[in-house]
Amino acid sequence: MIGYTARTDAPEPPVSQPSYELLPGADESPALLHVPHSARAIPAGVRAGIELDDASLARELDHITDAHTAELAAAAARLAGVTPWRFVNRLSRLVVDPERFPDEREEMLAVGMGAVYTRTTHREALRAAGFDPGPLVARYFRPYAEAMTRAVAGRLAATGRAVVIDVHSYSSRALPYELHGAGPRPPVCLGTDRFHTPEELTRAARGAFAGCGETALDSPFSGTYVPLEYYGKDARVGALMVEIRRDLYMTEPGGSAGAGLERLAAALATLVDSAGRPGPDR
Repeated sequence: MIGYTARTDAPEPPVSQPSYELLPGADESPALLHVPHSARAIPAGVRAGIELDDASLARELDHITDAHTAELAAAAARLAGVTPWRFVNRLSRLVVDPERFPDEREEMLAVGMGAVYTRTTHREALRAAGFDPGPLVARYFRPYAEAMTRAVAGRLAATGRAVVIDVHSYSSRALPYELHGAGPRPPVCLGTDRFHTPEELTRAARGAFAGCGETALDSPFSGTYVPLEYYGKDARVGALMVEIRRDLYMTEPGGSAGAGLERLAAALATLVDSAGRPGPDR
């Protein structure tokens, strides 16, 4: 059983020390497992700008963290025939959410969850009214985005293509912040993009997760993560978001992982291997 640690007072990392980690895979692998929301750590300087008391913050982290997804990606990497690369965020998404648009294009701004959150999963105040997100965007968001861009560029240079597989989880019950929470909540939700998600990648994911229950497309969450330098421009970058309903592998909202994690890791490894094989139109 894998537990968790509620690190809400982590030391502020030096400016020279990144808040993310690129874990190398095989040179010949185009696959990049992206794990943006698995961590709970919040540097002390960032914690000071969060209005919740410690108990309330711990509860919020239970709801907002994609618990154990870093362990899931690590297990899948070990099981895969060709080891994928992994890009893992080591700080909580309450510091910055690296997957949001950093501007008005982000629809989650409507509920206070742009690149820097100002509201909680239950739409309560997280940061003070008028909070300036600029310093956090500069300190954490931009370096992360630049590093992900370099990681994708590395796969393109090495293999001629890149496949970004986003590893997420979501609550079995809709939370108040969800803009599209009224739709189906399948065991595995596959988020797609019309430009970056080829049909063969979607088919491979459906096949890989068939033993884990029903899969559905873009409900309750949709879309994929692609660095903005490539987004909508370079079809050599494929992308798929894998959202796993948390009751498949853990005690909700923030408890330990169970045996379901191993089955999901095997499925994710199968998807990685499928994504790593050149298709007829690649």
